Parts: sequence; C-alpha cells; structure tokens
Amino acid sequence: MLYNTPIILASKSPRRQELLTLMGLNFKVELKEVDESYPEELSPAEIAVYISEQKAKAFKANGEIVITADTIVALNGEILGKPRDRGHAQEMLSKLSGSKHEVFTGVTLVKGTQMFSFYDRTAVYCRNVTSEEIDFYIDHYKPFDKAGSYGVQDWWGIAVVQKIEGSYTNVMGLPTEKLYAELQKLI
Repeated sequence: MLYNTPIILASKSPRRQELLTLMGLNFKVELKEVDESYPEELSPAEIAVYISEQKAKAFKANGEIVITADTIVALNGEILGKPRDRGHAQEMLSKLSGSKHEVFTGVTLVKGTQMFSFYDRTAVYCRNVTSEEIDFYIDHYKPFDKAGSYGVQDWWGIAVVQKIEGSYTNVMGLPTEKLYAELQKLI
C-alpha cells in the first residue's frame, strides 16, 4: 500500500513537504548539495527534468522511494529562476505582470536501481500589477526561495493570477496528480 511505503523527499521546499503530507504519504526529508547548472540548449521541460535527475543521482535508495523535483518558470523562452535579490525579484515580477507564462516541474523517482522521470506543464495568466503592488508583495511575502519570484498559494496567486491551465499543484512545485499515479506503479 502506498501510504505505508517509506519515501525520501529530497527537497527543502515547505510547499512540497505540505503536498506530500496532504497526500497522506509516509516520508522523511533528506537533502544533498547538487549543482543545478544545465546545458543551455535544453528546453524548459528538459531543464526541469535534467536538474531533477541530477538531484536523484546524489541518492542511493535502500528500499525507500526517493522523490526529487525541480520547478522552472518560463516566459517567452526566458527562464525565471529564484531571484538573487530584491531588484531581481522586482524585475521578474514586472515581466510576469499582464502576461502568460509556463511552469514546468520535473520529477524523478528512484527505487532500488530504477530511475524514472516525468514533467508537468501549467500555463499561468497574470493581470497587470503596479510597482507598488510588486513592492508590497516582496515586502510581505519574501519570495526569494521561489522560481519566478512568486508563490501561487499566497497573495500573488490570490490577487494576481487570473487563471491557470493545468495542474495547480504543479505551480506550487509538485504535480501531485501525476506523482500519485507514478508512485502507484512503483509499489
């Protein structure tokens, strides 16, 4: 049964941890330092999977299932990672204002010698925002650990995101619908 299967979540993301908890899974968190650079010629989906696989290769599964993930925000082909500082966050959020962007999450599952990866894609539409709203958001929500400088589960998602096409949890950083189905196949 999936709920009794020991799982290692290789992520410090509180959102991913919350999602696995909501899924009712038995997991522990383990972290390893991994180089998150990637070849420039990769598409956003390929980048997310590539980094997820790099994270997975740092683990040796001993009967547990290891879950690694990486989320990429892409706007017209430009990758918007985690902001370096406040100015970088302001720049990214200004670009997202009034636009459609895509969120890709690559997920890798490791069990024994098996490694399997997949990704999900969600389109996100944002209304136009003012520079004052961007400053308010940064000051109150500190989005420095989030790809694209925002969290769909906080003020930005409630007040700015107009609609999404695809998985909401994918935008949070873990496409739980696909993950659940893939975990079922492994047990």
